[in-house]
Amino acid sequence: MASLDWSQCPAVESVPGRLSGTWVFRDTRMPVSAVFENIEAGASIEEIIEQFDITREQIVAVLEFAARSLDAPPSVHSPAAQTVDAHSL
Repeated sequence: MASLDWSQCPAVESVPGRLSGTWVFRDTRMPVSAVFENIEAGASIEEIIEQFDITREQIVAVLEFAARSLDAPPSVHSPAAQTVDAHSL
């Protein structure tokens, strides 16, 4: 999976002294990764809202950011966008 630049998502923050700098929902200790792990395990957004102290708006903001980030075309300067062939090795 592509690595996302979470610093560009206003709904989350990384504080060095909080959960070892893990990306969390702003003003919480809830790791962003927990939403993706729960969805992957089959939980609905409603179930995640009930289980954790976050709002639908926070979840939607993170999911939309991830979707936009993954849909973005690769930068022409990105190593992933460079073609490798036998002559370049």
